[in-house]
Amino acid sequence: MEGPTRKTFVIVVSVAVMLIGGCGGQESPNVKKGRALAAENIELRKQLEQRSAEIEKLTQRHGEEIKKQQSLLEKCEQEKLTWKTKAQQNIRDQVKGVLDTVVEENARLREENQAFKAQIEALQAQPKQSESTEK
Repeated sequence: MEGPTRKTFVIVVSVAVMLIGGCGGQESPNVKKGRALAAENIELRKQLEQRSAEIEKLTQRHGEEIKKQQSLLEKCEQEKLTWKTKAQQNIRDQVKGVLDTVVEENARLREENQAFKAQIEALQAQPKQSESTEK
């Protein structure tokens, strides 16, 4: 039994006990026992209502805490994404910096190679000229 049905039952039992026992007459042990049970039922109902109110408060507090934690999680996920993007950009910048340096060094070495080739050709051409003038 729940709710109003239980209350009605307790009231009906209490009234029946009073009618059976009569007003101010000698009470039988069953009547005393019935009254004690009715009082105990009322006390238990009060305790049940208090526990239900506590459960409701805890459920509400739990829901608020879940919302708070969800909000923090979303914020952390956003920060994680931001840091990941920054890290990728830093890697790109570093690779670009190294690549630019390598390309510049490569261009300088090509120019140097061209200059050395020209020197080698010039040196190789000199002995041939010397041989031609000696004949």
